[in-house]
Amino acid sequence: MRCRCPAPRRSPWLAGALFGLVGGTILASFASSLGATLAFLASRYLLREAVEARFGQRLAAIQKGVQRDGAFFLFSLRLVPVFPFFLINLLFGLTRMRAWTFYWVSQLGMLAGTLVYVNAGTRLAHVQTPGDVLSPQLIGAFALLALFPWLARVLIARFRRRRVYARWRRPARFDRNLIVIGAGAAGLVTAYIASAVKAKVTLVEAHKMGGDCLNYGCVPSKALIQSARLAYQMRHADRWGFAPVSPTFAFRRVMQRVHAVIARVAPHDSVERYTALGVDVRQGHAQLVDPWTVEITAPGGGKERLTARSIVLATGACPSVPPLPGLEAVDYLTSDTLWERLEDRDQPPQRLVVLGGGPIGCELAQSFARLGSQVVQVEMASRLMGREDEDVSAFVQQKLESEGVDVRAGHRALRVEREGEARYLVAEGPDGEVRFGFDELLVAVGRQARLQGYGLEALGIPAQRTVETNEYLETLYPNIYAAGDVAGPWQFTHTASHQAWYAAVNALFGRFRRFKMDGRVIPWVTFVDPEVARVGLNEQDARERGVAFEVTRYGLDDLDRAIAEGYAEGWIKVLTPPGKDRILGVTIVGVHAGELLAEFTLAMKHGLGLNKILATIHPYPTWAEGNKYAAGEWKRAHAPQALLRMLARYHDWMRG
Repeated sequence: MRCRCPAPRRSPWLAGALFGLVGGTILASFASSLGATLAFLASRYLLREAVEARFGQRLAAIQKGVQRDGAFFLFSLRLVPVFPFFLINLLFGLTRMRAWTFYWVSQLGMLAGTLVYVNAGTRLAHVQTPGDVLSPQLIGAFALLALFPWLARVLIARFRRRRVYARWRRPARFDRNLIVIGAGAAGLVTAYIASAVKAKVTLVEAHKMGGDCLNYGCVPSKALIQSARLAYQMRHADRWGFAPVSPTFAFRRVMQRVHAVIARVAPHDSVERYTALGVDVRQGHAQLVDPWTVEITAPGGGKERLTARSIVLATGACPSVPPLPGLEAVDYLTSDTLWERLEDRDQPPQRLVVLGGGPIGCELAQSFARLGSQVVQVEMASRLMGREDEDVSAFVQQKLESEGVDVRAGHRALRVEREGEARYLVAEGPDGEVRFGFDELLVAVGRQARLQGYGLEALGIPAQRTVETNEYLETLYPNIYAAGDVAGPWQFTHTASHQAWYAAVNALFGRFRRFKMDGRVIPWVTFVDPEVARVGLNEQDARERGVAFEVTRYGLDDLDRAIAEGYAEGWIKVLTPPGKDRILGVTIVGVHAGELLAEFTLAMKHGLGLNKILATIHPYPTWAEGNKYAAGEWKRAHAPQALLRMLARYHDWMRG
């Protein structure tokens, strides 16, 4: 049986057998520590390039731990085997830790494990007859070997808890089992789960229930996209056998429909619904006072403090605004503010400049262009949607430009200028400075987690771009969790809901069992028209990570349903390991790409390969057939040619 205990594998056994418990422990302890230090020094001065090339990803975790906890982090790794010991020696050699610190911490950290191994060796040395194998002493020694990693893990966890909570006084009892700060997707799902398992939970929201997704993001933007799509279809009705017509409309009616859609969905996330579910919903601003206490400031100014055994931070994100000179003087729009600022306009903005070429910028640039605005889209990077493959970026840019969007990739915004009533965005491009006049400027350069004003600084919770969490979504304090945009690294409603399950279950039942957040298979969709959907790796990611792959591509212009509906454009691109049907990632560009992606997401989640998709009956004619045909392209490329040649000769022979 192979034991994963934190000590060298053979020398302590032999040292115990030859020199006894005390002598063997001293010998093995110093020998293993000196050997580890020599490996540490060899890595630092001789093997740096080789170690970084092979173990670079693991080095990032080590560097992060050293920066946060220093010597204690090394001590924990020595006591609890998170990494193999040879890796610890090599990877720590690439950090800035002093060699003397590495030596004495290793000596101390490995001592307990060495003692356990040496003890087992001394017991083995006394085995002289078959009956000695079942002696209580030997059985106890091996039981201690098996239990040691678990005991070490428990002791480390308790020490860390005592250390992090040392300056706080824990309440004798709690008002709530759980307090959730923020009623966006992550907060709502967390509170829902807590109420479903009969926990006493309070949900605190400072602004609008439903958070960004309902009020400013997913719901209103998709309503606007649909209205813009209909206007586009009217102008191009000849594709479906009708006379093209230029749509006439009042923009305020379009915005009224957007708000009506929000109102239709809002009851799903309302105070009334969650109160009926058993959630104590509070309107107000929540701030952490200590690891168990939250102070709630009501809209009227009244304050109340509640305690809870666990707290979940689900504070969401807000639009990022660059420090652009002159920007604050032009009353710019963001993806949060445009829905109210433009709702009373009879016409969309005549000249709209969109700053940003990511998913939000592309979706809104296309929508406003379809509704009649003259749109200029300015992006600092060399292409739009830089996280996607180059062919995807080129396709999206060509599509936007064909619909009238003036895409200016490779242009860095410098400042905003005013000349009387005229306003300009000044950007630097390949040919120097360029001025873009606008009636409205939409800033869409991304979103950033809401971190300020929640008491994180006072508690010392690490938070830079997002709140720092471990694999269980715990922050610095094991009873405080983070989920959704504030935890990152994704900023999607569906990942916020996914994380909320882990945060809720770990917060309520973590003392019995904790679940590591599973972020292996994360799908996402950019709702330009046609859509761009992806799960797993694309070609760009695979190259950056050094993952070997091959590409299978199926053009949706060949799909019968796409031809029949007049949307014969786009493709399905599947990445697999060379010669294997296991799916590494899928990118789909086309109408209904988000719906098509679900089958591949399911397959990746449960380890199903392309052969399984090919063997599944898909109804005809449907868009989903494209997935089967993509699998068929892979099968065709990997057909056994030698066997097929033999079959051809067999059939020739059968014909006489």
